[in-house]
Amino acid sequence: MIRPDPAEAAAFLDAHPEIEQIEVFLTDPSGVQRGKILRREELASAYRDGRPLPCSILSLDITGADVEETGLVWEEGDSDRPCLAVPGTLTHAPWLATSTAQAILTSFEKDGTPTPADPRQALAHVVDGLKASGFNPVAAIELEFYLVDREAALAGRPTPPAGASGFRPQQHQAYLVQDLEDFAPFLDDVYRGAKAMGLPAKTLISEYAPGQLEIVLGHREDALRAADDAVLYKRLVKGMAERHGYVATFMAKPYANHSGSGMHVHVSLADGNGRNLFAGEGAATENALLRHAAGGMMALMRESIALFAPNANSYRRFRRNTYAPVGPGWGVDNRSVPIRVTAGPPAARHLEHRVAGADANPYVALAAVLAAIHEGVERKIEPGPPISGNGYAKIPPILPTNWYDALDLASASEVLPRRLGARFMEIFLAIKSAECERFFAEVPDLDHRLYLRLA
Repeated sequence: MIRPDPAEAAAFLDAHPEIEQIEVFLTDPSGVQRGKILRREELASAYRDGRPLPCSILSLDITGADVEETGLVWEEGDSDRPCLAVPGTLTHAPWLATSTAQAILTSFEKDGTPTPADPRQALAHVVDGLKASGFNPVAAIELEFYLVDREAALAGRPTPPAGASGFRPQQHQAYLVQDLEDFAPFLDDVYRGAKAMGLPAKTLISEYAPGQLEIVLGHREDALRAADDAVLYKRLVKGMAERHGYVATFMAKPYANHSGSGMHVHVSLADGNGRNLFAGEGAATENALLRHAAGGMMALMRESIALFAPNANSYRRFRRNTYAPVGPGWGVDNRSVPIRVTAGPPAARHLEHRVAGADANPYVALAAVLAAIHEGVERKIEPGPPISGNGYAKIPPILPTNWYDALDLASASEVLPRRLGARFMEIFLAIKSAECERFFAEVPDLDHRLYLRLA
């Protein structure tokens, strides 16, 4: 068991005497943060001994209901697991009125081994595998999101909010600077919060729908830290939105007639000296390692969709001509394909994986991407010729477009259990299968409107 250094906690509290409480949390398989609030005098013992959390916390579906099929509830007596702070993640929670800090936890078994149900540990398992093969994954995660009018969201009828000017965006208007100006008070607070939290927040974009935004996060040489950044960033955006009277949603498809929100994973492989192994002065297609990484991403895409699209709503995003994928393919500087070799100088060359929805768990999505890269590199999987022009016209639509099929493909995978851990995949699929059954057992209002009188 790798323990955090209590000196980190002591130094943080000494530097910030205003802090009254600390939110400590881990991220469950569905991507929800669950944990406790500590008073500042409790933080030292939390770093020294960890905080106990019941093992069932990693068995919950997205509604917080136990999934007994995981074997983490009654069979375990709902016993505690020691959860330790992740070094470097103790930071501020600047959207809260009370002076609050936060820290990410990761779970261990009582014998000190990683808890297999913890998605951060699953990602660590994949990263360790790559490092054992001589590769260090460098990663960044982009997340699109929508701002929604708070009152409309409470009423279950989401609509874009009015900005500081009083105007409510209604048109697509991709990259419209005026939208960024209209929401400047909120965005300024997000950037200030990111600075206080140590998040590498970079370029700000108004995306391809009213109220849809994206702030790019910078690359990390530590892939685990890149996923930590995404988790902390989502908390920051949601918290600041509430503070400004909005709701920020990362659901994959909040509006039927507008683009969904994606999670774009940017990744490259470096050697032990930090040299980008995807770089080179020749064409990107001449780099065998990059090609094999892309080939692995394509080969595992179908069986990994359940990890990239973990909710019922996720599958509404997969439509032609919407910047969401319909089948495996790759290309150079081409956003109509799901695996994109980015533009820019050869030294910064990397792959952009454009499959996951913004609702995916960052740890799980990144783990699946890196597992595919490792598989492709190890087996030297060739991706075929890169696609130029309209990928939607050239890629067969063979990705699963419903939750049941995606879960079946993941359940049949030989690679995912081997790369992410067999027990993790067993637990993840048990949770999502139970959640899928519960979802489709409900009778929605749409059924009544369509069939009540006419069926």
